[in-house]
Amino acid sequence: EVQLQAFGGGLVQAGGSLRLSCAASGFTSDDFAIGWFRQAPGKEREGVSCSDGSTYYADSVKGRFTISSDNAKDTWYLQMNSLKPEDTAVYYCAAAIERMCGSDYDYWGQGTQVTVSS
Repeated sequence: EVQLQAFGGGLVQAGGSLRLSCAASGFTSDDFAIGWFRQAPGKEREGVSCSDGSTYYADSVKGRFTISSDNAKDTWYLQMNSLKPEDTAVYYCAAAIERMCGSDYDYWGQGTQVTVSS
């Protein structure tokens, strides 16, 4: 069974940093697109970042967040710097079998809470 698990959320003060991790298991291939999404209370789910060979970032996080993966492609990360209270949300990792960020995502993690205090 393909499963994704997100880790690394927590409470941090504004201006601080966190690194989120997504551990994947059960894939038959490491050739897939990876992404991060977030959803705050009262707001729609927002795409944060995606990598399909090229990397993409939402304007709201560009220059502050960085997506990366290890060589085995079984874990990927979202490094979050200069955090702001408006970054507070549940963060989800996702994967698409078709290696294209514009494709539908096939697998989702359950999410990890990030809370940024002022």
